[in-house]
Amino acid sequence: MFCYKVFEEAAVDIYGFSLKWFQTIKMEAGSINKASLNGSADKTGHSEEEPPEKATMLQKDIGLVSGISLIVGTMIGSGIFISPKSVLLYSGAVGPCLLIWTACGVLSTLGALCYAELGTMITKSGAEYSYLIEAFGSLVGYLYSWTTVMVLKPSSFAIITLSFAEYASAPFYPDCTPPLVVIKCLSATAIVIITGVNCLSVKLASYVQNFFTAAKLIIIVIIVVAGIVLMAQAVAVVRTILSKAKSNMTTFGDRVLYPVAWLVPLFVAFSTFGSANGSCFTAGRLSYVAGREGHMVKILSYISLKHYTPMPALLFNGILAIFYIMPSDINTLINYFSFAQWAFYGLTALSLIVMRFTRKEFDRPVKVPVFIAGIVALVSIYLVLAPIIDKPEWEYLYCTIFIFGGLILYFPLVYWKAKWARKIMRPITMHLQLLMEVVPPEKTE
Repeated sequence: MFCYKVFEEAAVDIYGFSLKWFQTIKMEAGSINKASLNGSADKTGHSEEEPPEKATMLQKDIGLVSGISLIVGTMIGSGIFISPKSVLLYSGAVGPCLLIWTACGVLSTLGALCYAELGTMITKSGAEYSYLIEAFGSLVGYLYSWTTVMVLKPSSFAIITLSFAEYASAPFYPDCTPPLVVIKCLSATAIVIITGVNCLSVKLASYVQNFFTAAKLIIIVIIVVAGIVLMAQAVAVVRTILSKAKSNMTTFGDRVLYPVAWLVPLFVAFSTFGSANGSCFTAGRLSYVAGREGHMVKILSYISLKHYTPMPALLFNGILAIFYIMPSDINTLINYFSFAQWAFYGLTALSLIVMRFTRKEFDRPVKVPVFIAGIVALVSIYLVLAPIIDKPEWEYLYCTIFIFGGLILYFPLVYWKAKWARKIMRPITMHLQLLMEVVPPEKTE
């Protein structure tokens, strides 16, 4: 029997393709270098050219290879190694399980086509944030940034680093589950390191991403080849391994790659670390754009004077992520807010349809049939309503209250631009600016 939980488990992971393909690219703000060169005369009368100065804004330091690594590394996170257990458990057999993954792949392709049109039509930074503002106005964009910046992005960052910590510590506890305090301390350390790397240099973050994406692809190849070998040998243990495993890939390594079983959790740890790095990168850019548009505090839109990175936005996301690893039920938080994520996916697809009528003058280098966006929107509505109808719980109401609770701040601080709020924030912004050595961007899009 088809269950929405099966579809959602697989779709949450595979649908990342449609989100990350343009989100990762659009989160990095554009930049230009100053064209003028300052000449200075030396003692011999010869002019000596100084190197061109960079504009005080985010720089385009990510090349083609690094961009692909960032997209792939962010798309393939911890879920692809963990969710097969739940999908197989709910589907009950390998055949239906593969059909579900295939259906989710088709959904992801349709979503990717929608993002292709939106991303080439609206070239501003912010991904869904910019699309929703253009289609539905400032209020919907604010609610998206409020929910994503405050909950979805940092909690996702936290859960990925927790997965990294679990797999990284697994080889040291072969006979038992790693202690919770070890996992959380290792997770917090990973958050600090990743946030620090992204604050220091975009190029350094891209080099880190390249390395861990390569490691991620290696372990995926190992898993695929091992699966093909098992199928060729007609070994019927795959379903048992997946359905009974507490940690899929650790058990897979023990059963299939026994002599080098320790390699599996190691490479999965590499995979999750790379995914966390990509998550941190995109989260910082979203906070930066929201701050620039006035939907978040202005300090989040400031840029490091030395490193040309959105340091305040990255630090804010890292601090929230550390806060989210403290409770023991972060998975519950993710599950309850996932319906909000699908709501925004649906709104993004709907924005494509709306702008076909309201923004006819926009240039569309990529144009997809409207029914594709309609399918994505309908599936998103189903995945929003299905868990609420199937098993209504108060937590869904709490999440909804939190999302719309942002309106309490929107009207006085964003819409009316209350003077008292600016008076309070001015000295705070000034001290933080001096502490972090950050400045407002020199130019915007």
